[in-house]
Amino acid sequence: MTVTDDELLRRSLSDALISRVVEMIRSEGLAPGARLPAARVLAQRFAVATPTIREALRQLQATGAIDIRHGSGMYVNAALDRVVIANPNLPTLDADQLVELLDARLLVEPYLAGLAARHRSPASTAALRRSLDAAEQHLNGDDARLHEANMAFHRAVATASGHRILHEVLDSLLSVHAGEQREILQIFDDRSRDHEEHRAVLAAIEAGSEERARRLMRRHLEDVADVVARRLSTNEEIKEG
Repeated sequence: MTVTDDELLRRSLSDALISRVVEMIRSEGLAPGARLPAARVLAQRFAVATPTIREALRQLQATGAIDIRHGSGMYVNAALDRVVIANPNLPTLDADQLVELLDARLLVEPYLAGLAARHRSPASTAALRRSLDAAEQHLNGDDARLHEANMAFHRAVATASGHRILHEVLDSLLSVHAGEQREILQIFDDRSRDHEEHRAVLAAIEAGSEERARRLMRRHLEDVADVVARRLSTNEEIKEG
């Protein structure tokens, strides 16, 4: 498909507007949660048509920089200053990619768990305990709530690590592939064991044991990856048979 000059001009204008809106947010010190002016007000400010500014705002929303709430307004998101941004348009992962997703987490999360133990604080360990307490309430009930609590624990470990870039990497993996993460929970299908392993990681972090926290997180993810790989292999054999 050929890109016309008009389309290129629209893209260039949209990119310029995105930069100007971000510059406005930063120069005016608008913190996360701050409300932005209405689209028509921004259009007047930047001397463009309202549909043009709306397109730029939709692109900012897609990257998580702002939040557009219908009937309420537009608000600054904490993701405005993120370095790593999740792609919201990825397709569903196939079986091999599902295993690769766990491999990627294996490379990142043990290191983050060790850092969380090194930098532990009353606030960070309290957040970890809250997420596991929430998970415990749903071990034999609502899988959706259990999944949310489990992912909250992994995100809390990343937050406690103090490593902002790897925190964003992990958050992007968990956010973009939320459906695949829920599928992993279904395949693993040992909620009590999963929870006990999370508790062991928390205990190591609270004790300030970096090596133990890394080892336990690695073992936890390896257990999950092994079960998932074997279940997927079995399912494939059944299909072929």
